[in-house]
Amino acid sequence: MRRLSLVTGGTRGIGAAIALRLARDGHDLVLGHARDDRAAEEARLAVEDAGARCAVVRADLTDPDGVDRLFAAAAEHGRLTGVVNNAGATLHLGRLAETPPAIVAATVDLNLTAALLVARAAVRTLGTSYGGAGGVLVNVSSGAATLGAPGEYVQYAAAKAGVDAMTVGLAQEVATDGVRVVGVAPGIVRTTIHADAGEPGRVDRVGPRVPLGRAGEPHEVADAVGWLMSDEASYVTGTTLRVAGGR
Repeated sequence: MRRLSLVTGGTRGIGAAIALRLARDGHDLVLGHARDDRAAEEARLAVEDAGARCAVVRADLTDPDGVDRLFAAAAEHGRLTGVVNNAGATLHLGRLAETPPAIVAATVDLNLTAALLVARAAVRTLGTSYGGAGGVLVNVSSGAATLGAPGEYVQYAAAKAGVDAMTVGLAQEVATDGVRVVGVAPGIVRTTIHADAGEPGRVDRVGPRVPLGRAGEPHEVADAVGWLMSDEASYVTGTTLRVAGGR
């Protein structure tokens, strides 16, 4: 039986790479996205070219009703076996004292509150005590969670630290529900997240400082997610795998 996985933020950057990796691993996909219909269509076609079924769903995860709508739409395509909690953005670059309060709130809302609500919905979908068949929840965090991101986005780092704490606690909470909860923490990766926050050249500025001497590529994070969602990682839960080139 083919697996069916939901990837939030699954049509661009790391999320799109995860979707493609899972498609190659034999998963059918439901991809959530907030905007950019063209990117969503491109991601869908790429997944289908890899031999998987794919549906894209537009939903605002900062709206609790949006989370419910996304999971309801996913259920129309079968029983979910996995969820990748990937949607997120830095939204801004700058010192915390100079960051508008609205940006601070929006960053925490998207990167932590929405992630918690997606995780909640995932457990209610996958957990055996809720009628599910078990499965895997992968939370995409950030290397910033332990580095703090001074001078760039402390609020984002703080939100992602919350995601790491959620991975540890929730994994223990649902271990007997047949759900493994794991995380990945990417470092500097070549995606549009930097341009979206206002600095298109950030990858070239920061990448050489990484011990491996370069920025990561989306597929390198996706490969870690693919392994965590596979049966090869069946005894792995409650931990976050750092994919950050040694930083």
